Amino acid sequence: MNDAEREARTNTAALYRLVALEGWDDLVGTHISARIPGERPLFLLNPYGMLFEEITASSLLTIDIEGNQISESSYTYNRAGFTIHSAVHMNRPDAEYVIHLHTDYGVAVSCQKDGLKPMNQTAIAIHADLAYHDYEGVATNLAERERLVRDLGQKNAMILRNHGTMACGPNAGGAWQAIFRLERACKYQILAESGGAEINQLSDDLIQSRGDISSTAILKKRGEFIWPALLRKLDRIDPSYRE
Repeated sequence: MNDAEREARTNTAALYRLVALEGWDDLVGTHISARIPGERPLFLLNPYGMLFEEITASSLLTIDIEGNQISESSYTYNRAGFTIHSAVHMNRPDAEYVIHLHTDYGVAVSCQKDGLKPMNQTAIAIHADLAYHDYEGVATNLAERERLVRDLGQKNAMILRNHGTMACGPNAGGAWQAIFRLERACKYQILAESGGAEINQLSDDLIQSRGDISSTAILKKRGEFIWPALLRKLDRIDPSYRE
């Protein structure tokens, strides 16, 4: 294992632990992946059956874009996870990390016809970078990859309608920034609407004024800035993700 792969494994395991700490995991469902740097197109995926809080750098599975499991393990991988993540990694060279979740608030917003509304500062920060993909059932049909990639385009956040959320990024911190903002915006929306009071609408000018702060280039810089702090947090709590 070279240094680049070791770093990718450590960062991916850290993302799993961060998701668990936020309470965003779904038993052993959902998935986070990372492209392994190198000429051969390979990516890392979680061993299906391990809780996110258990995942370590060495336990992650190596998968190729044809669905072959390269690593030896007593675990295999989730087929729906392969469909979703291989689609992004195969078609977005800038998407080094991909995070897909089924959270309470993310799924709730994904079920709403209007999707995520630009009703607060967090929501408008990702409004221009947010895509939508219609539900087609459990994602085990590889033909869905073409439609998923088409709907994502060059954006870095997506609501999978009636399903959940997804985000990608050029580094681990950038992917975390994208999913964190999306999840937080979904939570704010459900909480604001559940209060029953009339929602104060933002002007189009205000919404458009933050339309360029979630681009891939900005996510890369932001990711480089926040990621060391997140790793320090994990190291204080439980550094076993590095194993």
